[in-house]
Amino acid sequence: MEYGLIGEKLGHSYSKLIHEKLADYTYDLIPLSREEFPVFMEKRDFKAINVTIPYKKDVIPYLDRLDGSAAAIGAVNTIVNKNGLLTGHNTDFSGFAYMVRSCSVSVAGRKVLVLGTGGASAAVLAVLKEMGAGEILTVSRTGKDGAVTYEECARLHTDGEIIVNTTPVGMYPHVDASPLDLTPFRNCQAVLDIIYNPGETKLTAQAKALGMKTATGLSMLVAQAKYACEFFLETSIDDGVIPVITRQIADTMYGREEN
Repeated sequence: MEYGLIGEKLGHSYSKLIHEKLADYTYDLIPLSREEFPVFMEKRDFKAINVTIPYKKDVIPYLDRLDGSAAAIGAVNTIVNKNGLLTGHNTDFSGFAYMVRSCSVSVAGRKVLVLGTGGASAAVLAVLKEMGAGEILTVSRTGKDGAVTYEECARLHTDGEIIVNTTPVGMYPHVDASPLDLTPFRNCQAVLDIIYNPGETKLTAQAKALGMKTATGLSMLVAQAKYACEFFLETSIDDGVIPVITRQIADTMYGREEN
């Protein structure tokens, strides 16, 4: 194998389709059990790979170095094998940054509420800090590790100006679920949901109805793949391909073009 994706369950992955639109290589999907994972990593029999749930942190002990984004986030989604040395990158960082820029949301100085404290939230938090968010609060069901609970959020932080959902709540097939009722958040200007299936989540649908800017995660998915492809091939690819491929994937996924 030269290029591909490792993870535990990859049946619904769109990475192969995206990568093979980005570049002229075969991109393999390699589901690995917990027992198969260390054997695969020790062999190092690949040119470059992407990594998804649940191995983004588990790969780190097998690597020779981490770049700045991966080290700051504490997770890796892209690995390049150069002369037998493995370097870890995190293109979720660049992917979310692209998502924010592409929907013209200004983060600087804003109060931002980040829903969820799992692996995806780490990249989001790193981007928000780099973009100069004024105050960042994480929100979780338990309120552990410095997060506030959803009850505290609805009671004390309805002045949040941007809300980012990094939880899987509302993801297909549970499309009728939403992590938060947006009605009390009258100062909120934008809601970003990193879920990409469905193309419109219950959360972003409510945000639109309340007059807020919205974006869902398909552009982030394509963008992070584009930045990974650049690491794979040691090349530069124009960002202009991202909206083009996003529309193509949206048409495949949703049976229509993404707006």
